[in-house]
Amino acid sequence: MSHAIDNSRTTVTSLPPDWLEIVREKVAGLRYGVVQIVVHDGKVTQIERTEKTRLQKD
Repeated sequence: MSHAIDNSRTTVTSLPPDWLEIVREKVAGLRYGVVQIVVHDGKVTQIERTEKTRLQKD
């Protein structure tokens, strides 16, 4: 039995995109907050981090 594989649409990337490492760094240093990824025309153009400080209840 023979199987044909069409690889014409397959793109193999050995390294993650640069923005992915930036997102990992932003998330790793965050205790409470939000990391937003802004996309224009299918490409990441901006990464925003909003950090919140939680106060102890009295």
